[in-house]
Amino acid sequence: MNKQSALLKIWSKCQLLPLGHWLFSKAVCFKAPYFGSIKPTIVELRAGSCSAVVKNRRRVHNHIGTIHAIAQCNLAELCAGVMVDASVPASTHRWIPKGMTVQYLAKVDTDVKAVAEIDMPRQWQNKEDLIVPVKLYNDRNELVFTADITMYITEKTLTR
Repeated sequence: MNKQSALLKIWSKCQLLPLGHWLFSKAVCFKAPYFGSIKPTIVELRAGSCSAVVKNRRRVHNHIGTIHAIAQCNLAELCAGVMVDASVPASTHRWIPKGMTVQYLAKVDTDVKAVAEIDMPRQWQNKEDLIVPVKLYNDRNELVFTADITMYITEKTLTR
């Protein structure tokens, strides 16, 4: 079994603090600033799973007053990326998003929660296309969006 990732260690420490979810989410958005545009809150993280929430605010709306399609994509990529970062053994492997296929199933007129999950434990390969399924749900627990995000996983090479 692989040891806990650095990201999961930080997550665990943040959970001991008041506003730990908020603090951790801010740190993630500091590291990857574009995600800050949707003001996400990561609410669960473990190897193989991540979930996050985006509030239904004007800043993420489209012209009809619902959560914009690209805000939904942004939330899906955030969950998938944080989950993969927490799951891939950082000492031997690295990852980068390679592609995304999405389906918009309904207008999003409430807060939205994203869930990214893969089976764990798993054997990590070199030059692997890992498909990460992400599902977004509204406050009524209705599925409103799905994404399959392809993460390109490679072994780290030794450099001198």
